[in-house]
Amino acid sequence: MRKRIGVIGGGIAGATAGYHLLKADSDLEIILVEAEDQLGYHTTGRSAALLLENDGTESTRSIVRASVDFLLNPPEGLTENVFVTPRDVMHIATAEQSDSVDRLLEENKSGRIPTKEISVVEAKKKFPPLRDEVIERVVVDEGTGDIDVHCLHQAYLNGFKKNGGEINTATRVDSAVKNGDSWLLETKMGEIPVDIVINASGAWGDQVASRAGIEPVGLEPRRRTAFTVNRKEPDIQDWDMIADINLRFYCKPDGRQLLCSLAEENPSEPCDAKHDETDVALAIERLNEATTLDIRSVQTAWTGLRTFVPDRSMVIGADPADDSFFWCVGQGGTGIMTSPGVGRLLADLVTLGKPSEHFEGTGLNYEEVSVERLRKK
Repeated sequence: MRKRIGVIGGGIAGATAGYHLLKADSDLEIILVEAEDQLGYHTTGRSAALLLENDGTESTRSIVRASVDFLLNPPEGLTENVFVTPRDVMHIATAEQSDSVDRLLEENKSGRIPTKEISVVEAKKKFPPLRDEVIERVVVDEGTGDIDVHCLHQAYLNGFKKNGGEINTATRVDSAVKNGDSWLLETKMGEIPVDIVINASGAWGDQVASRAGIEPVGLEPRRRTAFTVNRKEPDIQDWDMIADINLRFYCKPDGRQLLCSLAEENPSEPCDAKHDETDVALAIERLNEATTLDIRSVQTAWTGLRTFVPDRSMVIGADPADDSFFWCVGQGGTGIMTSPGVGRLLADLVTLGKPSEHFEGTGLNYEEVSVERLRKK
């Protein structure tokens, strides 16, 4: 019997889920529903994404390893564009932060491209405005790059539609009611019958689960503000990204501008988040202390939500209480760079019931991202 799947959420998680499910089984009938008029409006559309393999929990790093080839070498016919533009990331530290440098070097020594320490003189060649009287040590992640979020998101959506997927925007799921072995998704646009539910609704994931009578997993949305600053330096696009070693701020080129952030993680309810001017002001203060940028005003500012569970690993797979309700949430700030691996893993779990050979050699321990781990606590 042909299975009908309802994917709830049109951001990067829902888009990659739909795309990879149809790649895994073209006989599936999949409908993606999004509450907003615009796909990827809340988090995906506000992300300044990087490919940074040496980041996050070990489970996250394993899923990045499963994603790298897709990002660097997209499947034929998926896109004519490039998803990743190379840009190294430098972690800068004052003398007082030296212990954090040692800790980061130790944590990342086993990476595919280990983090390494460079001199401040070399770092200034890669980001000229650094204050050498303030910065004492610098470590750099190589093999990193900027991810074109819009391009990647659209590629998933286009591939999904090309393979027969259906997308409905402005279609909020008010409840999901079990009807025998299937579900009825109740929306203002009418009822949508499906056999399997994929909860890819980000910060709203627990709310969607509750509407389906499924126990929440304890999602914690957190705010992060970013802003852009106009610059006149002719070679700005060639600069590296800089980030405080303790992630108190970051700054990277974005066209003819700099994209900057306080890198804060302030708890929030699921909402259409708005930026706080005090967060922007504090980020500017810290950047001006570490650099000679002398930032005085910003071009534009915005805030997005990054959603975690307490152990900061993702939540991917069937709920123990109902194996026709799947979670695809909790990616935190890594949802863009892990999206190929997340989509592939979810598709494997739906169609095979376990991770496929694609994840061999990545170091993935599925228990670390399963829903079961959270039910035991």
